[in-house]
Amino acid sequence: MLSAYLYSNCSTCQKAKKYLKEKGIVFTEMPIRETPPSKQELKRMLDYMDGNLRKLFNTSGMEYRSQTLKNELPTMSTKEAIEMLHSNGNLVKRPFIIGEDFGTVGFKAETWDELFD
Repeated sequence: MLSAYLYSNCSTCQKAKKYLKEKGIVFTEMPIRETPPSKQELKRMLDYMDGNLRKLFNTSGMEYRSQTLKNELPTMSTKEAIEMLHSNGNLVKRPFIIGEDFGTVGFKAETWDELFD
């Protein structure tokens, strides 16, 4: 089953949701701020992102910038980063889409076409 972690006020998330619906892809919508991805999902996504922790973070978000995570992230352990992301959905890059054997963050129609076509 495909889980789509979205934020309702995010225009990119709205585009992603529309894309999924137009393609007839069945998914469960999860509110990313209220229900962040599980630690297990975050660890799986990290594998899909080739171990690049930065790709899991919403680097353009206010909380990321206000916490100066740009400076902290390079020295942060994977465990610390996963815990931080799991406890604060605002920090998670969105949309966050995870299925049985794949996952992606952000939305680019061309990239998603490769995943879903």
